[in-house]
Amino acid sequence: MPITHAFTMESKSCNNFISYVGLEEHEMQPLGSSRRNSLSENSVKLLPGEILVTSAQSVLMFSPVSDLKQGTSGNLSVTNFKLSFVTTDDTNEDDVVRQQNHLYGYMDTCLTNIEDIYITVNDKKRRLVPGNTVPSKVKGIFIICKNLRTWSFSFKFSPIKHRITLLTALLHHAFPSRHHLLFAYDYTEAYYSSLDKAVRLFRDISDWHNELERTISNEKLRKFWRLSTVNVDFKLCRSLSRYIIVPASITDSQLMDAVKHFQGNRPPVWSWSSAHGAALVKMSELSPLITNRMQENILFENVRKSHPQKRAPFVLELNKEINIKLIAASFSKFASLCSPENIRQFWLQDNSFYSLVENTKWLKHISYCLQKAVEACEHLHLGSSVILQEGAGADICCVISSLVQLLLDPYFRTINGFQSLLQKEWIAGGHPFCDRLGHIAKRKSEKSPVFLLYLDCVWQLCQQFPAEFEFTETYLTTLWDAAHVSIFDTFIFNCEKDRVAAATEPNKPLVLRSVWDWREQFSEQDILLFYNPLYSSRETNVTEKSIIKPQYNVVSIELWVQCYFRWIPPLEIRNGGQNHIELYARLLRNNVNQLKISINKNCDSSVVKTNSYTVQMNIDSFYPFSNKKTGNTVSTPIINSSMLATESLLDAQSLITACD
Repeated sequence: MPITHAFTMESKSCNNFISYVGLEEHEMQPLGSSRRNSLSENSVKLLPGEILVTSAQSVLMFSPVSDLKQGTSGNLSVTNFKLSFVTTDDTNEDDVVRQQNHLYGYMDTCLTNIEDIYITVNDKKRRLVPGNTVPSKVKGIFIICKNLRTWSFSFKFSPIKHRITLLTALLHHAFPSRHHLLFAYDYTEAYYSSLDKAVRLFRDISDWHNELERTISNEKLRKFWRLSTVNVDFKLCRSLSRYIIVPASITDSQLMDAVKHFQGNRPPVWSWSSAHGAALVKMSELSPLITNRMQENILFENVRKSHPQKRAPFVLELNKEINIKLIAASFSKFASLCSPENIRQFWLQDNSFYSLVENTKWLKHISYCLQKAVEACEHLHLGSSVILQEGAGADICCVISSLVQLLLDPYFRTINGFQSLLQKEWIAGGHPFCDRLGHIAKRKSEKSPVFLLYLDCVWQLCQQFPAEFEFTETYLTTLWDAAHVSIFDTFIFNCEKDRVAAATEPNKPLVLRSVWDWREQFSEQDILLFYNPLYSSRETNVTEKSIIKPQYNVVSIELWVQCYFRWIPPLEIRNGGQNHIELYARLLRNNVNQLKISINKNCDSSVVKTNSYTVQMNIDSFYPFSNKKTGNTVSTPIINSSMLATESLLDAQSLITACD
């Protein structure tokens, strides 16, 4: 495991604390005029459609996991999009080396990212929930975010009226009761999509046609499955996409009759096929009140008929050892280890950290998912179709089906392929993101970090097969952060039906903005950190050599340090960590690219000199999520090898960081 006592021993023996409250931190990423609506009196930068609700003056902010008693003074503000802390001094952060988001600053947090709010009254801490009355004697607040970042504020010098008004507004806007209260409905920025056309959203019928043809090149095998439009008006199933691929032997009318017996009205739907015709299928279970399994057997039989050799499918039941409630309970315990309130709690946990992690069972759930994915792959490889079955078929089914396709199909290990996979299996597949991510406050919570569980599984694969994936862990961590930004339609809806309804609203149609359009959030230099320097472009056809088989025992599972521990300063390694290996891999790749240029004579020396980029050499272990100023740098021409054959060097982009 990457978290070792070497981390903690170093922090005990030397000054390894990193302050996240430098006076330079209050500025947000500079925004272009199109990104900025106005500046409020206390310098909170607002997006188009963003409104300043209220502010509290003279608020003290304390460093996370710190034993320092001195805080940084500033104004704490609530808008309809974020919670923002602005210090009273005016300094810039141009020399800070970290990821810069165009939509919010480092000292901001999106309201949809807030998980829990605790208040301190008379030296006692209690959780503040919607509907609570804010007491006048509140002294401070402690906030835990869904991405595990923590915030600690004191109202010691702030007017009583300010603190009450601010907390009341925070409760109202951070836990909205209706979907239309999410900021996506207020955001008025014009949207001109720059989304790569290679990312398939699976909203058009052509994407499903292309996917069926891509995976089943043999037209004779393709005839066993058909593309159905029975759900084009969402009359078959509200949680599935308009277009579904089903066994060719079953008619639409038979599907309409059969789904009434199943949870969520979800029939068997095709996800992927091997070259020999073995198919990966997802479906829900019978409704609890139905005891006659005849309809289930009929559907199983239709899947059998869709196999070229009419083999009986292998049914993998996924809800026996894991479900959304167990995942939620497990992560709640795990998250408490990753978000200590103070340094004392941190050191107390450190004494028995590994046993505490084991007790959460989070790693056990990751192991289970990888094991089931491997099991499904083995049956598909032997030529049998596999039916993944659970509850309503929209949670663990999404995890396992996506993992199976990553293991078997190298196309999905590219960035565009991976994003297309998430669109197919999760977004079009009807995973209830709004409920699972807790965007809307409900009496009966259905929150569960199923998507994070999947991302953690993918990260484990990246660790075990570092040269097989085009994307990096920074990409995966950023993706988890993006899931809590209430602007992108990708993660704020439960299903395509809700997404279509919002986009076609007669009075105020919602502009659908895909999270895969990364330029909406980041500069090109930040986006380039998503690309793995160890990955080489290769054939994306499924072959024996392209299949990967991970180790899934708990002892082989590691802790995803960057995602879970990046907000704990004592765990940051100065000028060290895995990032340095990746950095030097980028430099080596750059040298290879330079040699290719010299050999192929694709450019002259003047072009090479023009394409010069700055590489940060003294990055810390949580880069690009840490708060570290720049230090020694080296300037070197960086060329993206994937663009050498198709674009001029003047258009080539760096795999490192920023342009000079």
